[in-house]
Amino acid sequence: MTVPPRPRTPDDLPALVAALRAVHEQSGYPSAWPDDPAAFVLGRGEAWVAEHAGRAAGQVMLAPLPEPRPVWAAPLGLPGEILEVKRLFVSPDAQGLGLARALLAHALRESRARGAFSVLQVNATSLPAIRLYEREGWRFLTRAQAAWTDPDGSHPWVRVYAQPTP
Repeated sequence: MTVPPRPRTPDDLPALVAALRAVHEQSGYPSAWPDDPAAFVLGRGEAWVAEHAGRAAGQVMLAPLPEPRPVWAAPLGLPGEILEVKRLFVSPDAQGLGLARALLAHALRESRARGAFSVLQVNATSLPAIRLYEREGWRFLTRAQAAWTDPDGSHPWVRVYAQPTP
């Protein structure tokens, strides 16, 4: 049985940066290694971690959608708060244990408890992540070019998903 996700603490940062490095080396997330990986892990928003073998093995974040909202958000026509699920990753040595699914479900519960609507963006080449989101009922909205750049300077295509219907 996995331990339920818990709020991230400063003590989790070294383990999470190491997990992110392992994910980057194995599957290319994030597509460009950040100049400051600790700042990337910290991001902006609220974060929770999943533990494996007594240490932080992955995390998920919820952050308000930036203003102005991305072009793809306009057709949603949502009057309330839109929260974005971000920075979801699990160390390769803890993958396959349901941690990513537990983190994703936790973020969705937190968002709904706040009366917000959740979306997420995923690089169109991240097939394992896409499979997870679709298996968990997230609904494909559109394809868009990302705000970030890949190492070659191009803006990758992302798939944008909306939370599952209740």
